[in-house]
Amino acid sequence: MDAYEYGELLKNLSTKMGNITNIVKPDKLHARLEEIESMQQDPSFWNDAENAGKISQEKTRTERVLATYHNAKDALQDAIEYFELSKAEGDEETLEMLYDDAPNLEANTQALEIQMMLSGKHDSNNAIVTIHPGAGGTESQDWASMLYRMYLRWAERHGFKVEVLDYQAGEEAGIKDASFIIKGENAYGYLKVENGIHRLVRISPFDSNAKRHTSFTSVMVSPEIEDDIEIEIEDKDLRIDTYRASGAGGQHVNKTESAIRITHIPTNIVVQCQNDRSQHKNKASAMKMLKSRLYEFEMAKKQAEMDGIEKSEIGWGHQIRSYVLQPYQQVKDTRSNQAYSNVEAILDGDIDKIIEGVLISQAK
Repeated sequence: MDAYEYGELLKNLSTKMGNITNIVKPDKLHARLEEIESMQQDPSFWNDAENAGKISQEKTRTERVLATYHNAKDALQDAIEYFELSKAEGDEETLEMLYDDAPNLEANTQALEIQMMLSGKHDSNNAIVTIHPGAGGTESQDWASMLYRMYLRWAERHGFKVEVLDYQAGEEAGIKDASFIIKGENAYGYLKVENGIHRLVRISPFDSNAKRHTSFTSVMVSPEIEDDIEIEIEDKDLRIDTYRASGAGGQHVNKTESAIRITHIPTNIVVQCQNDRSQHKNKASAMKMLKSRLYEFEMAKKQAEMDGIEKSEIGWGHQIRSYVLQPYQQVKDTRSNQAYSNVEAILDGDIDKIIEGVLISQAK
């Protein structure tokens, strides 16, 4: 990098920072923080624990946004001042240090940009994830289990908690279905871009002829929504089935029909829960899943109508991302059009760069 290239980088980052400032509105956020701090000083504020919790979470999110904003803005301003001063004085050593630090400068601004993209209505919520293999039997079920592990490892990397709601193992390998909640700040904001069909190309370990196979698995992500959101569900639209839980959990779980499957007849959305020994608790969890899925369904339908897109099947031509293990190794996302070669790390949960690439491409 030379002085001209670095100067152009600073111009681009300054323009981007100006746009971000218009979105962040730091003065407004500082005023809101003062308002919250004033509210928290009133002893009666803590009488309503639920409301106090929500306001406190808002304060934490606001402080985090402002800290990221000021760090990125101050770093950029310092770089501009040092650059101008070093050029004027012919200080080559400082200029080289600035050039070496350019990737960090860009990374700070991008981190702020990503944070701004996670400011949607439910982006800060927990994420309910459902994984369902497409046609292909054992091969697709094994691919579903690989994705399941990938998301669990991603959650672990972020220090998020995972609550398994439903897990149905395949006969030979893999999984038939899995539903789980990933609990953490902005879990839904990140994972919403995982919603869609994931394609795998590899030499199948289940094929004695060692032929290449292509498998598809759908991933459905919806926000864990608050109870105060109105979602109208009529009893006549539901079919509720009970069955014996298939997972580990002791004699009681496997001998009683504690697992719940709810089908929403108008949309054909099916949710299942078997993580508790209590049928009542499983039904409550399943209804929560259904509300979240219906909310996401309506939002997706409205967006699809705007974009002129029809509902996708789990198969060719509908994938959002392809994971190729043979004859070469590459993961490519169809929305960002970016390709990645660190396939092993990605399948081990290192998917932040892929997610951020999609968020940025969608924002553009």
